[in-house]
Amino acid sequence: MNTEYILAIIYLVASVTFVVGLKMLSHPDSARKGNLVAAFGMFLAIAGTIMFPRGEKEISGLIYALIAGSIVIGTVVGWMTAQKVKMTKMPELVSLFNGMGGACAAAISIIEYSHYAGKENMELSVATIMAGLIIGTVSFSGSIIAFLKLNGTMNKPVRLPSYNIINTIMMIAVFVLGAFIALGGEKNAFLMYATFALALIYGIMFVVPIGGADMPVVISLLNSFTGLAAAFGGFLYGNQVMLTGGILVGSAGTLLTLVMCKAMNRPLQNVIFGAFGGGSAAGPKGDSDKGSIKDISVSDSAVLMNYAKKVIIVPGYGLAVAQAQHVIHELENLLNERGVEVKYAIHPVAGRMPGHMNVLLAESNVDYSKLVEMEEINPEFATTDVVVVIGANDVVNPAAKTDPSSPIYGMPILDVENAQHIIVNKRSMNAGYAGIDNDLFYNTKTSMLFGDAKKVLTELVTELKSMN
Repeated sequence: MNTEYILAIIYLVASVTFVVGLKMLSHPDSARKGNLVAAFGMFLAIAGTIMFPRGEKEISGLIYALIAGSIVIGTVVGWMTAQKVKMTKMPELVSLFNGMGGACAAAISIIEYSHYAGKENMELSVATIMAGLIIGTVSFSGSIIAFLKLNGTMNKPVRLPSYNIINTIMMIAVFVLGAFIALGGEKNAFLMYATFALALIYGIMFVVPIGGADMPVVISLLNSFTGLAAAFGGFLYGNQVMLTGGILVGSAGTLLTLVMCKAMNRPLQNVIFGAFGGGSAAGPKGDSDKGSIKDISVSDSAVLMNYAKKVIIVPGYGLAVAQAQHVIHELENLLNERGVEVKYAIHPVAGRMPGHMNVLLAESNVDYSKLVEMEEINPEFATTDVVVVIGANDVVNPAAKTDPSSPIYGMPILDVENAQHIIVNKRSMNAGYAGIDNDLFYNTKTSMLFGDAKKVLTELVTELKSMN
């Protein structure tokens, strides 16, 4: 059989595994297998490409050695990184890996430009190259900035004077320069590298002003950029599996971005140009004209939960920081043994990336049926005895519904204030990721349980075990 046909069959099988794997990722019970299925498809695609290379030129042994060495190095680095990364650092890792994907797409474009530019009837190919270069470069530099923001290196948005105008001009300049190169017909390496540099700067300028509260949306958007850049690479090479993978990543990232925006009740243009999340933090404990707060002890919290009929837990980034997901599951099991109904309220943008809380709780083997999305759980708060908020902040802030001057006004939140008792666990009264004070803390039904989430939850578990 012709090697072209063999390679086409391999690419077809690999493409199918991508689709099947993506479908399996939609549920925690099958997500691990789905990841392995898609990884197997990628292995097939890479192996097929190496074993059945296209073109008439013979590949030397040195090239095969370089390919093998690169695969080994990448596999070892990726495996070790995935093994060692903490769940709290998962958003940063996603941003970093996504940035590497964008960098690969940009590198492909830079290399292939010299092969296609200046030749007859290659305008479409050059246009594809420039599109991959621009989008991949923006994704790369933007993802690196997102990584720095998520790990705290850049913990505040930087807003230059008239930055919207500056960014818009830069964006137009990048695309105009790319179009000029694609339609010019002549090879001009200087203009190509100038476009690359400008796209690199634009990617930085694009993400730098965006506030921390919008980072889940930005991560999804940059992910779609990387997928789109990869799809352009697949189109350039006529590589079906690369095209399929790029389209899947790009479309999934785009849909997730729209879902995140809907969850925050913010149009995408407001996320990109609004940059909320850079406000000042709240004052010290109790220092507010909104009223006073009241503390609650671990023992009193345990009593409330022990005699409750229904408890809803609202997990947030603080739970991830404290690595308390296993203790919260132990607490849930203890309450279940005492006849208490326990559910987890999951806000779409809780944490630092889409699905962060779902992944965190799945790690501790929490039953997926107990993870309830915002639209479904909100009506249940009114019939809930105790709500326990662990490290969440902005997603339970009533200002989103009551204060038109608040930056998060209009964002759908979890209606925890409707419960009979509210226990909020935080390290301090500092503001959340959006940088604004939380009105919930001053609610008469709210009690603050200060301390590290893991330590506090461990004490709660111990207290509950001591009760008959």
